[in-house]
Amino acid sequence: MPCTISSPSTDSGKTTLSLLISCWAFSKGIKIQTFKVGPDYLDQQQLSSIGQPICRNLDIFLSGEEWVKKNFLKNSLKYEFSLIEGAMGLFDGLGATAYSSTANIAKLLDTPIIFIINARGQVASLLPTFRGFRAFDNGLSIKGIIFNNVNSDRHKRLIREVFKNEEIEILGFLPSDSKINVNKANLGLISPFDSERKIDVDYFASFAEKNLDVISLSNLLKSPQKKIILNNSNSKDFKIDKSKPIAIAEDKIFHFQYPETKEFLHEIGIPLISWSIFDNEEIPNEASSLLIPGGFPEKYASHISDSYKSLMSLREFRKKGFIYAECGGMMILGDIIKDENGNNHKMSGILPFKSKKSNLSVGYRYIKGLKDTPIIKQNQSIRGHEFHYWEVERSSSEFDLKKNESQKQLSSPWEIKSWGTEYKKEGWSDQKLHASWVHLHLPSCPEVAKNFVDAIQNNHSHDS
Repeated sequence: MPCTISSPSTDSGKTTLSLLISCWAFSKGIKIQTFKVGPDYLDQQQLSSIGQPICRNLDIFLSGEEWVKKNFLKNSLKYEFSLIEGAMGLFDGLGATAYSSTANIAKLLDTPIIFIINARGQVASLLPTFRGFRAFDNGLSIKGIIFNNVNSDRHKRLIREVFKNEEIEILGFLPSDSKINVNKANLGLISPFDSERKIDVDYFASFAEKNLDVISLSNLLKSPQKKIILNNSNSKDFKIDKSKPIAIAEDKIFHFQYPETKEFLHEIGIPLISWSIFDNEEIPNEASSLLIPGGFPEKYASHISDSYKSLMSLREFRKKGFIYAECGGMMILGDIIKDENGNNHKMSGILPFKSKKSNLSVGYRYIKGLKDTPIIKQNQSIRGHEFHYWEVERSSSEFDLKKNESQKQLSSPWEIKSWGTEYKKEGWSDQKLHASWVHLHLPSCPEVAKNFVDAIQNNHSHDS
């Protein structure tokens, strides 16, 4: 059965260990399906960048238990090995609970756990940490342990001495090494799209072979043998007009999207076209709808501002097509992005705000519809997540704040709340636009998927 890699806290080495195992498997010609717990894009991109199958997200809060189980089995059964990289500490989930945590996923999927602990500056103190986690929930099975930042043979010997009476297999000691450090930034890891230093797969593989018990690990990586009957097509649930393709912004600026979104749209028969703002492309003429996922427009604000063809195309598209934008995608619909150095960069001006640096806004969101929109209906309840350091400040939009009927209809599509907070209005929408800080997981939310597809199919931009 595949294992779940977890730890007492974030920054213990889970991603590094996952990458080491994936690179080692790649060096042996073994395909390994990786999964990431939680609403994460950057860890997922790192694990997808080394020649292995695309990493998949497993998130109970966003997707529900049944979808998580089916997605896990559907993808892990394709390959010899599988592993799940956890998030934060083992029991950290929604707010102060363990719901949607790594532990929740491991119990749902019945996977053993490999525990990685940062051993820097510790020996005897490692034992009560481990015992506490093991005893906290007897529904979990911790099968092996790996110690990170162990830089001498003496440190190894002392740790082995401390754990000699524990019924746990020590699967490796990882020394500190700058060559296996994964670059980090504000939102966590640096995206492979932005990192100048690519992962040295050969070095990672050799490092793993030297410092991990790869034979014992291999027995904990074997994909499940369980058979699953899947409905391989959702196309019968939708009536698709194939003359109405979706353009998707996807380049080194905009890349925060779940792979299942494109797979779902492709599966139901909607043609997809790539659009690159980074390359200053115009939105393809045949596109009837536009999807702009999250990303890092703040890093490329000057570049975007100089992408005249893309911005002009976006303004023209606003008059005829349906636009769906999440987080960073929403930021380019505003007037200005004020970068971290205080410089203002002109954006499309479609929405009346400027974006500027703020405090971190991160976490799961409960969402309730305020009106009928292309994405959510009034009083409909769905779930999403946020992760950004930016806020919007209302301004007078240069292009779209005319006192016309369309502009008067622009208002928040929903109200949102997180753990322990009250609902507040958020986002911008009318019948041809939805823009919000919130990321959704479209394929696992049938209500939103239906609303989204209906919005595309009912868009008559090319009919006149």
